[in-house]
Amino acid sequence: MTTDVAAPTPVKAPAEFSVVAKLVAEAFGTFLLAYAGLGVALFSSPSSAPIPTPFAVGLSIAVGIAAVGHISGGHFNPAVTLGLAVAGRTNWRLVPGYIASQLVGGLVGTLILWVTIRTLPSLSSGNSSQTIFTQLSNGFDDLSPSKFPMAAGLLAEVVATAVFVAIILFVTSKRAVKGMAPWAIGLGLSILVQAIAPITNASLNPARSTATAVFAQGNAFGQLWLFWVAPVLGAVLTGLIFRGFGSSDELHGATAGGVGDLTAEATRDDGTRVSETSVAPAEAGRGDARDAGVREPGSAPAAEAEPAPAADPATAEPAPETERAPERTADDDARDFFDKDR
Repeated sequence: MTTDVAAPTPVKAPAEFSVVAKLVAEAFGTFLLAYAGLGVALFSSPSSAPIPTPFAVGLSIAVGIAAVGHISGGHFNPAVTLGLAVAGRTNWRLVPGYIASQLVGGLVGTLILWVTIRTLPSLSSGNSSQTIFTQLSNGFDDLSPSKFPMAAGLLAEVVATAVFVAIILFVTSKRAVKGMAPWAIGLGLSILVQAIAPITNASLNPARSTATAVFAQGNAFGQLWLFWVAPVLGAVLTGLIFRGFGSSDELHGATAGGVGDLTAEATRDDGTRVSETSVAPAEAGRGDARDAGVREPGSAPAAEAEPAPAADPATAEPAPETERAPERTADDDARDFFDKDR
């Protein structure tokens, strides 16, 4: 009698978001930061909108990560993108597109604020709107809120951005508490913005600095270089430290670049690769059938093996139970915001 063994269905890798979807998500998150975070700083007053500006900036980042972080990783910051790429958490092929999308999103959000200001008759002139955005921009010396020199601004931005990227790397670790990443990152940013706001007006983000400097006076745009150099330097330093001393299984793992990057290869948040957990293909199933003595259709009959002598029930040892893979629970299926299966 011939018995056919059905080949098991291989486990498919989770569907991956397209590069276009990731770029749109990065643009949206940076737009939210510029429009909402800077909008609070521009229009709020203690009586009408009591939310402090640093908290509004951090909250806008947290909401953006919670909304689209599972698509792109929720960077919204060129310095963060570069720092995570150096740390091995983001594929380098995504870096140019991410930075371009972040710049576009920040500029669009700030443009809407600029157009809104221009609708007021008292602020319709170009000089008035430029003065407002100059006060909103980052700067040192005369443009510093407390007149701090360039050296102080450089040091503050490097250290604050390095700490911010460290928070991101730690809270998105595979060992971190699930679901806490957006809020830990947002609150951490709020604290850091509050700490260095009197020094440079708190950038930590080249896209945010560029967005306001474009609509400000020329001296603000002339100081923009520092708010690219300092945040990128701080982020890269943290990325290098993490790559040199961090756990090796964190590299290319639960990344802030999304599932399925070439460096992540559809890595799950529990560290198990889909390719390793896939069920054996049909050929392996047929091999198991042959080992079990089941003849495949069309194949020559195998020589009959001599029956093994019957074991004495009194002396025979019980056969060990077949090891089974542990069943996944609901907790195991929980996905991290930065590495969610789709």
